[in-house]
Amino acid sequence: MHIKDIETMIAILKKTTRRWKTPAVGIVAETSRSPYQILISCLISLRTKDEVTDIASQRLFQKASTPSEMLKLASNEIEKLIYPAGFYKTKAKTILEISKTLMGQFQGQVPNTLEGLLSLKGVGRKTANLVLTLGYDKDGICVDTHVHRISNRLGWVETKTPEQTEFALMKAIPQKHWKILNDLFVSYGQNLCRPISPFCSLCEIEIYCKKRGVQTHR
Repeated sequence: MHIKDIETMIAILKKTTRRWKTPAVGIVAETSRSPYQILISCLISLRTKDEVTDIASQRLFQKASTPSEMLKLASNEIEKLIYPAGFYKTKAKTILEISKTLMGQFQGQVPNTLEGLLSLKGVGRKTANLVLTLGYDKDGICVDTHVHRISNRLGWVETKTPEQTEFALMKAIPQKHWKILNDLFVSYGQNLCRPISPFCSLCEIEIYCKKRGVQTHR
């Protein structure tokens, strides 16, 4: 796809997504600017709806907003605070283990490199890139299910896995747009470009879309 078309679509997406609520982890980033809270909120968000992530994160951070404070809580207390987030029991243990690692190996600070973040238990490329972009204002592309699906659907990339999508997008789009891509596609994916039967008739970038994998649409 021509770079001018991609630039046009991104400009349209920026205007369109303003009408919708900011994704849950983005709200944490806007209110706290804390890499630690962004990291923990992102972990809570995995396989969890945004509204649940938002409330669960608020409850947890009211009790503990730093690694040292988190280590004062018992695992079952964290479970209660983040419930009904998906896999809340496992996530509570991961939150404690990460907090312990941060205190023991990183002086209580969240690493500001991809390698450092990936060394933490339960942190994959998606979470690491989100922390880098939202927490440290560094360039990176956070590829979740929305970014992977929509970028393939549009025809920007042709990939099988999120990791392949991340590297393909780095070549396909200008670096100045990397940081915002996740917020744009999450909002668009939640509201219009749904996994099944997307609202193509309401989509302002529909004329550019290859509609790869779309069998039915509204």
